[in-house]
Amino acid sequence: MSSSWTWLFIVFTIAGWLIPIAMLFVVPVNRKPSAATAWLMLVFALPWIGLALFLLLGSPKLSPRRRHIQREINGYISAFIAKAREDPALTPMVAPLVPERYQPFVELGTALGALPALAGNAVEILTDYDDMLARIAADIDAARLFVHVEFYILIADTASEACFQAMERAVARGVSVRVLYDPVGSRKYPTYRATLERMRAAGIRAHPMLPLNRRGDLNRPDLRNHRKILVVDGEVACTGSLNLIHRSYHRRDAIYYDELMARVRGPAADALDAVFRTDWYSETGERLTAEHNTAYLVELTSGGEALCQVLPSGSGFDNENNLKLFVALIHASRRRLVICNPYFVPEDALLLAVTSAALRGVDVTLYNSEAQDQFLVANAQRSYYEELLRAGVKIRLYKAPTLLHTKTMSIDDDIAVIGSSNLDMRSFLLNLEVTLICYDRGVVADLRQAEASYLERSRLIELDAWQRRPLHQRLFENLARLMSALL
Repeated sequence: MSSSWTWLFIVFTIAGWLIPIAMLFVVPVNRKPSAATAWLMLVFALPWIGLALFLLLGSPKLSPRRRHIQREINGYISAFIAKAREDPALTPMVAPLVPERYQPFVELGTALGALPALAGNAVEILTDYDDMLARIAADIDAARLFVHVEFYILIADTASEACFQAMERAVARGVSVRVLYDPVGSRKYPTYRATLERMRAAGIRAHPMLPLNRRGDLNRPDLRNHRKILVVDGEVACTGSLNLIHRSYHRRDAIYYDELMARVRGPAADALDAVFRTDWYSETGERLTAEHNTAYLVELTSGGEALCQVLPSGSGFDNENNLKLFVALIHASRRRLVICNPYFVPEDALLLAVTSAALRGVDVTLYNSEAQDQFLVANAQRSYYEELLRAGVKIRLYKAPTLLHTKTMSIDDDIAVIGSSNLDMRSFLLNLEVTLICYDRGVVADLRQAEASYLERSRLIELDAWQRRPLHQRLFENLARLMSALL
């Protein structure tokens, strides 16, 4: 071996020893102990590979530019709300009298996401898949000014065809139609490129969210925009778990999906539009000024009586917005807590909140699914079942082949949570999500009807039976749980 190669080998070896030591000063900073431990174990075992992966995937936050935009928009929203509170016509909506029970959650949500609780909303719960797509098409057909569409998965197929035709008709009559889609979430479907070409040809302004090849932004490739939002004229909006795709998600197996959306009329529609406008500005650099004005809450009009708040969350924020609010709401439950979520891989604080609620006598029910569409996530979440069952949580599995994709919570009889967020570390740390919180008994009553239908289509897990599951299943669960911080 030549002397140059010898020195190179020596430098490479010494650097391999120094990397783990240096990473002790970097990895634990502002990182959960479990995640920090996992990274350090990898770096100590494989220094160069661990360093490369940490540089690629180590930061759960979006680029400084994106986070600056989010803080900038938060400032605009706060200024708008402060000015609106001085307008007697708007004060009842933007500065409502909030009951004492809700004040901590409203203040927490405002501090985290900048959007306050807004009064004067009508909220409709939609649970029929085909009806949801039909209602979206009908709302688009009623548009006069603009249509804003933002979905993680957005594909033109036989189920979503009416929605795309409605967007095309809207453009033809002079309505501005803007679409945001996640290219990673949508790309795997067969009509992806045809969908993009169709929108371009129709004059629909469509842009990818967090594209992998964007210059100037250095983001983890798995930081995705998972939000589902439709806004029409700032007057009506929809959000929830639905993607714009056929109910089968074009799977080759027998699985198909049940979803839930909330359709909102009133100021909360403007709040959802503020989330869209922020994402549009972040992706295109364009501030939307064509309709009404430059504000991020455009024109507040009352649509009903419900008090609602919109909480955006994800890697563009400094905090884990959705996790913090969910934990606070669960700790506040007194009598009944119902959680519907397809992917329940809880962070420690969330697991503690749910089990503590059950142990103090709250009637806690978790709806999960028999059908599995993600092997690791399904096994990781089932590794938590025994602890939940021992605490008194009722776990009901939605019967296969349907996968319950609904993402909701109901707390007692007066708080409903509806959104795009799963209850796992990906949705808390990495994905951009949006959540609608309704402080209203009427909305909860409607959500209870959906939960009653889930009850009829699910089976209860008993602790004794669960403990008798096969040994190989326990092994898969345990191995998947070790990876839960990455799921």
